[in-house]
Amino acid sequence: MAKSSVLGYPRIGAEREWKKALEAFWSGKLEEAAFQDKLREIRLNHLRKQQEKGIDIIAVNDFSYYDHVLDTAVMFGIVPKRFSYTGGEVPLSVYYGIARGTKEAAASEMTKWFNTNYHYIVPELDGAEPTITENKPLIAYREAKEQLGVEGKPVIVGPLTFLKLSKGYQASETDAWLERFIPLYIQILQELEREGVQWVQIDEPILVTGLDQADLSRLRNIYEAFAAAVPSLNIMLQTYFESVENYKEISELPVKGIGLDFVHGHSGNLASIKELGFPEDKVLGAGVIDGRGIWRASLREKCGLLNELAAIVTNDRLIVQSSCSLLHVPVTVQNEAKLQTELKNALSFADEKLDEIVLLVKAINSGEGSIADDLDTCERALQALKSSDERNRLDIQQAVSAISGQQPQRSLPFAERHVVQQKKWQLPIFPTTTIGSFPQSVEVRKARQSWRKAEWNNEQYADFIREQIDIWIKLQEEIGLDVLVHGEFERTDMVEFFGEKLAGFAFTQYGWVQSYGSRCVKPPIIFGDVAFENAMTVEETKYAQTKTERPVKGMLTGPITIMNWSFVREDIPREQIAYQLAYALRQEVEALEEAGIGMIQVDEPAVREGLPLKEEDQAEYLAWAVKAFRMTTCTVQDTTQIHTHMCYCEFHDMIDSIEAMDADVISIETSRSHGELIHSFEQNTYELGIGLGVYDIHSPRVPRVEEMTNMIDRALRVLDPKLFWINPDCGLKTRGVEETVDSLRNMVKATQIAREKYTLKV
Repeated sequence: MAKSSVLGYPRIGAEREWKKALEAFWSGKLEEAAFQDKLREIRLNHLRKQQEKGIDIIAVNDFSYYDHVLDTAVMFGIVPKRFSYTGGEVPLSVYYGIARGTKEAAASEMTKWFNTNYHYIVPELDGAEPTITENKPLIAYREAKEQLGVEGKPVIVGPLTFLKLSKGYQASETDAWLERFIPLYIQILQELEREGVQWVQIDEPILVTGLDQADLSRLRNIYEAFAAAVPSLNIMLQTYFESVENYKEISELPVKGIGLDFVHGHSGNLASIKELGFPEDKVLGAGVIDGRGIWRASLREKCGLLNELAAIVTNDRLIVQSSCSLLHVPVTVQNEAKLQTELKNALSFADEKLDEIVLLVKAINSGEGSIADDLDTCERALQALKSSDERNRLDIQQAVSAISGQQPQRSLPFAERHVVQQKKWQLPIFPTTTIGSFPQSVEVRKARQSWRKAEWNNEQYADFIREQIDIWIKLQEEIGLDVLVHGEFERTDMVEFFGEKLAGFAFTQYGWVQSYGSRCVKPPIIFGDVAFENAMTVEETKYAQTKTERPVKGMLTGPITIMNWSFVREDIPREQIAYQLAYALRQEVEALEEAGIGMIQVDEPAVREGLPLKEEDQAEYLAWAVKAFRMTTCTVQDTTQIHTHMCYCEFHDMIDSIEAMDADVISIETSRSHGELIHSFEQNTYELGIGLGVYDIHSPRVPRVEEMTNMIDRALRVLDPKLFWINPDCGLKTRGVEETVDSLRNMVKATQIAREKYTLKV
């Protein structure tokens, strides 16, 4: 008989109970014992829900106090020296210090988890002496069994993936580090085996990226060592996000099961199994339900896929599961009372995906007739959305088809634009600015709520926003910034704000997902054709410009970021969605320019997040991503300065594409990995305007002037001072007012030092 499983469940809770507990603990409103009790309650509720839904094999140790990669690091005592850790179980103060920083020590780097919108804390191996501080998977297994009678499946990040995602070692040291880690993994697995654990899920998503022969040899050594040490333990070697590379070699590894993604890696994994078969001594974890998307699965199509697999793998060796952890989707559709019916019926969040998996297992074991009504209901829901007016706007489809057939470009090349822009703006060397947003205080959030609840009318809310703009324009002038922003006080989120003003979008009330740490986002749903309706940002930006003689940047989110930070429709290519967004945003850019705004920032922090994991697919994606940005910005005057902003960007492997975007100024979030980025510029030239973030806004600490001066000096070793801007590394919405002002004052002081030093050289 086939069985059901998922690879992990969302941590945050249907009403973000997890986030609220973390932030209460950090602010001192919740004592540590009460905090631990609250998280235990949330964790057990998640397990209980899966148990009640009928999931056969329930993941444990997928829950985290912040991030699962950080959990793995502290389990092995991988704590940077600057946190003064002396051994033993890592206390929460150190754990959260690594993630968020302290007054004395900077946080560890944070970067994206493969090609998702989730970000993990990068382990720092430099100087580390790995040891087991506690067996987290065993603790989670015991809790589930003792409290709920759940025979859990402990989840562990695999050694090859963990090492590949870490920093602080040379490639030549890879084998030496594996020799340190393998005995520790074995000790953990042996303790699980002695406990009577039946299945352990070892996540190795690195296997869907390109592995060389050395890595394949390491992989075999790892799992042969595990097989020898824990011969009676069933190991599920789990992959996700794409099809595996080197299927033949991986299928021959001495493990009991192999988990494959048949959603995002559908064609590759299915082709491999059909061509090479599947080992008769192994269980197949068939990831047929999308763990990253929010759309209801076509159960008939999934039954067809499972029937194809059943011709190769017998039912007793089949586990039907999600394609990846459900961490990446909201908790439940049931609470969404405001969505239009045809859209709501076509959605499936985490809880609904549990139901889909259980239904598919029933169909396999008892025949499709056993779920005939569910099959019919599903197809009706999907067809209703497909035929909706929102998905069939011929005016938009024809207009986008026309402009996407052209090659978008500015009328002058950058070198010539730079001359006329400098003549217009008369900016000093090293212009200072910010990325766009300023602190969203309790007062700001309360005002927005009052407006949304209709307790305030539109004019009251507009007056409040203008008051905030007045305060922060004055503050920016007092601090000494050169290029100002209006502060974005009217915006909840850099994507949601625009989606609410464009056609083709829908919004949930409770559709939150974790981005990093306690930072949760509520991605919009792009379910129809995207269309511009009215100006979205002109009123506030134009007002701010009347309050100062200094330039105020218009602030937009770019088409690729809106797409990558939304849940998007699946019935048309993502490229076409990007072009629809670009066409709509172009009209906003033109409206800003017409209103007299001569600096416009079109943020694209998420370009790299959409980069395909397969190298052979990356060039095509980058080509149309660049084209979408240029479609948005290419119609402005030569004197209009186009800015953009990017986050967590491994600059060296896409510098050509970033230059091809042809933005006049790009700011890059780099402060947690400044050295690596500087190294990229030592190997590559960059001849457009650029600002490297000189301090980390994700940490509550106020950076010293000397820290920022050092960052500026390092950058100017390889960048042209005439084209260099100075700014924080990201928006300041999540920071407090006092720390924001103090940090910016220090940034301006560091700039003044740099100006005195470099004006003599220029």
